[in-house]
Amino acid sequence: MLTGTLRLTLGDQDFQLHAGEAAEFDSRTPHGLANVGGRPLELLIIFSLQGEPVHMRAPTT
Repeated sequence: MLTGTLRLTLGDQDFQLHAGEAAEFDSRTPHGLANVGGRPLELLIIFSLQGEPVHMRAPTT
């Protein structure tokens, strides 16, 4: 995450990510992304061929 607040839905789980946080997940998992903040959202998306399982680098609540 570069700026803003992102809602990341992975299957039946929801996460909120903020600037400086990251998520890594298998893109074959049903997923969705949404801007839930009041300002523009900027994020960097990198796709790989490995299809690695989910690794969250965001604090959990």
